This record gives sequence, structure tokens and C-alpha cells, in this order.
Amino acid sequence: MSFEEMWAALLPVGRDEATGAYHRFAWTPPELECRAWFLDEARRRDLTVEHDANGNMFAWWFPADGARDGAVLTGSHLDSVPGGGAFDGPLGIVSAFAAVDALRERGVAPARPIGIGAFAEEEGARFGVACLGSRLLSGAIDPARARDLTDGDGHTFAEVMHNAGFDPEAIGPDDDLLGRIGCYVELHVEQGRALQEPVGVASAIVPHGRWRLDFAGEGDHAGTTALPDRRDPMLPFAHMVIAARAAAERNGTVATVGKVRVVPGGVNAIPSAVTAWLDARGPADDAVRRTVTEIDEAARVAARPHRVSVDLAEESYSEIVAFNLALRDRVGAALGGVPVLPTGAGHDAGVLSARLPTAMLFVRNPTGVSHAPAEFAEPADCLAGVEALTAVLDDLTHG
Repeated sequence: MSFEEMWAALLPVGRDEATGAYHRFAWTPPELECRAWFLDEARRRDLTVEHDANGNMFAWWFPADGARDGAVLTGSHLDSVPGGGAFDGPLGIVSAFAAVDALRERGVAPARPIGIGAFAEEEGARFGVACLGSRLLSGAIDPARARDLTDGDGHTFAEVMHNAGFDPEAIGPDDDLLGRIGCYVELHVEQGRALQEPVGVASAIVPHGRWRLDFAGEGDHAGTTALPDRRDPMLPFAHMVIAARAAAERNGTVATVGKVRVVPGGVNAIPSAVTAWLDARGPADDAVRRTVTEIDEAARVAARPHRVSVDLAEESYSEIVAFNLALRDRVGAALGGVPVLPTGAGHDAGVLSARLPTAMLFVRNPTGVSHAPAEFAEPADCLAGVEALTAVLDDLTHG
């Protein structure tokens, strides 16, 4: 199948026809349908399919001599954020299959394996930890902690893995699998307006993390409880949101509160608890950490007059990732020289960089919008991305 045919097959899966937004959460029916699509495409090409214990999927094209080591892995993810766009994740996987097709059409016989990976729960939309599949594979998260992660319906990661046919006790690092991979190159839509040419190469991923803030007060009646008697956690929460913007401006970072849970959630009830999730990113680790510290302090100051307690917990954090310079330069050389730019978005390539050389290709995004329905890449630029990835895989599997 051509790139266009594969893209058209995936496009309707998990899409809200009214808004154009995608809801492909890990191990829910839309994401499972995407997984089935991946397996079908792999088998159509006679690629060897492999699942690791963490729910990550791999499709391998092995050389004629049966070599298994020094593989060049590419790919991305199939899950989405709530209300996400079409390109974030799937573009890298569809492009990978198209690149394998292009190499075969040209009669290329790779000297080392080429793999296509689909990493699980990259967005963290269901269990709260981004890049969960690659974190488990690389040992960046404690398997015991991962098993206890819960989704919005109270289902644990262990329970969901068991229902999907995996052994929750087996999750964790896979040194044998990682030892067979020589490098990983991920193609992704660019998630801002920085890239002005069809294709670019990533230099680094800026520091980023997620924190949970729990505000605990006292539930009561909205009509009969006098204002001085209230312990309303919504008020310090509101102060915290404003403080997050101010702290980000002071420190040259970005801070976002995009998810909140209110208990009990009644219109005529004073909340007993508010839980909010903070996303903070910036050019340097100290700037991000300082931003979060200032937000935490502002929340506690705002909470005191209302007799509300505040607890801050770090759910995930990734320090700055500078992609392997030798691999980055080789990828750029294979493309004849393209723009090099950093990104404020996290990726599996960033997590895996702690264990093996990684690099990233970006495809231009004319809207500059991501994690929303307006996320877009021109068809011609997508094909330019396929051509670039084909050239990179050809070079890396023969060098």
C-alpha cells in the first residue's frame, strides 16, 4: 500500500467526526484498532512481528544472512492526547512502512536489520506518565510503580496489561532487545512553527515534566455555608493557575494546567478536593525546577487563609536531551544538509537516548498547532519526509 492509502486507512480511527479530534488512548478500542492495523501492515510485507513485555510492538526486516544485531530502528506511537491531531505519532509509523517499501522497490538489501517500532502510551493520556512503553523498556521507570498507575476509571496499568494478554509481572527493562538495536531514528511532525523547510533534524529536547497538585479542603453546602466557614480548595487552585503563568514568564519557561479533577463535582456543593496536573518545560533544568518551586510556594501561600492543604508530587521528569551528535550529523549528511532545531515536545527518542544513539527527523507543520485537530502537514511534505527517512535508513544500514 502507498503512503496515501495507509494514511487514509488510519485517518478515521478514533476520530470525532464533529470536531476532527482524536481520542486514541492506550489499550482502548481505537488504539487497539490502530495496533491491528500495524500488525496487518507488517504481515503484508512479511516482516517479523515482535511484542515486548511492555506492550511495545516491533516489525523487523532482517537481512538475507539472518543478522539480528546492530539494527536500525524507526517508528513512533499510535496513541493520542485527548482531542489530539492526526499526525502526532502515526506519521512516523506510516512513513516507516512507506520507507521500507521504497527501499525494496529500489532493490536495496540491508546489511543490518531494519525495525519499525510502535511504542505504548507515549502521550501518557491514560495513565499519566508520558512515554511509558519506552520508559519501561529502557529502565527509566520502576515496574512496580508502573503496575500501580491508574486511569480515570480506576483501572490499574497491571489490570489493563493483563486484560490485553500481557503478564504485568514481566514488565520492565529488556536489555536483550535493546542490545540488538544499534540506533533509533524517529520521524515526527514538528509541533511548532520553527521549521520553514519540508524536513529538519532535531538537536535536542528541552527539559520537561509533569506534576500533580492535590488541594484538600472540606465539602459542604454551597448555599448554607457562610464564606468565613468554608475550606474551599478551588480558591487556592485558581490562584495556582495564575501563579503558574507568572512563574513561567519570570523564568523564561512554559507552564500549563490542562487537567483538573474536582470532588465531588456538584454545582451546588463546595468541593472537598481538587487535583490538578501541571506541565512545565523550559530551556534549562534549573529554570524548570525554579518555575515549579515558585508555583508550589504560591499554591501553599494561597491555601493557608482557606485552611486547605496542598501536596505536590512529581509524576515524571526528563532532563535536557542532546541527541547523539555523531548520529545527528550523519543523518543530516545523508539528507544533504537540512535545518537543525530543538523541540519543546517529549518523544520516545528522548527516553531511549539514555540507552542507545537516537535521532529525530521533523516534517514541517504550517499551522504550528499540535495536540489539537488543526495539527497538519502538507501531503507533499509528508512524502518528502518519507524520502528523507528512506535515505537515512539506506545510509545507516550500509555504513
